[in-house]
Amino acid sequence: MASGDAHDPLVVQEDPRLHAHLERLAAGGRLVFLAGLPGTGKSLLVHQLAHLAHAAGREIHLLQWDVVRPLFEASRAGARYPIVGGVTQGVIRIAAGLWARNAVARWHARRPEANHLLIGETPLVGHRFIELARRIDDAAEPLLAGDGCRFAIPVPSLEVRQFLELERARRIHQPAHNREREDAPPDVLRALWEQLADVGRVLGVDRGAAPTAPTPYDPALYERVYRHVLRHRHVERLVVDKLLATTARSVYDFAISTHEVVPTPNEADHFIERVEQQYPHPETVQQEIDRWYAS
Repeated sequence: MASGDAHDPLVVQEDPRLHAHLERLAAGGRLVFLAGLPGTGKSLLVHQLAHLAHAAGREIHLLQWDVVRPLFEASRAGARYPIVGGVTQGVIRIAAGLWARNAVARWHARRPEANHLLIGETPLVGHRFIELARRIDDAAEPLLAGDGCRFAIPVPSLEVRQFLELERARRIHQPAHNREREDAPPDVLRALWEQLADVGRVLGVDRGAAPTAPTPYDPALYERVYRHVLRHRHVERLVVDKLLATTARSVYDFAISTHEVVPTPNEADHFIERVEQQYPHPETVQQEIDRWYAS
């Protein structure tokens, strides 16, 4: 994640182990979801996985939280729930997750050929696409629980995590792509880590010392919490312990053709209104958001 050749979309060869792991996912998966906190390298890995899969002859479809979320907020019903302090409102989070399950099932029905690959970016924390991790009796469940679906958790080392936080702060002020303006700002990154650490203590998976404020980033705790949340899915760990050459490019710039799985305005309105009916009071929405990890 230092300077590199802006014309070469693949930088993951700099880490042979990570490169080999992504190649396996690119060649064999039907659905691959990069799951983890913001600031753990998910967007870069989506980018690299897409290019590797394209080289393997796959047709690439993308389902990304930071692409879908603004479309919900821009819809007629979503205008009632603007971002507050850089944080997405709960109704939007729940609606986007419900839509995502429906979208996965429809994508599979419309693109049954084996060469089609759906790559997703799923933060999960704070109820961001958490529905994809939950067992729900619907058309998407056999796909999400099946052998063709993998949830890969990028686990950055302390050094890489620190770099990613600094890079996020730099990109906020000097974005290389318009979509970088939708990335979670550094203060939200830190707040989400603290939230995850609290969840680790609630779940009893925090094996470290007594809690401190602020809680230092702990790769092992991070992975344990995500494995618990994804216990109903096939999970793989992606070791991210090398700095890759990314500062000269944006992870949103693709050198290949991709197809985005996104909601129509009518779909966004429908799912927001469905959430409003299911959770008529703000406190019930907040209760659902607070227990995002209970799947």
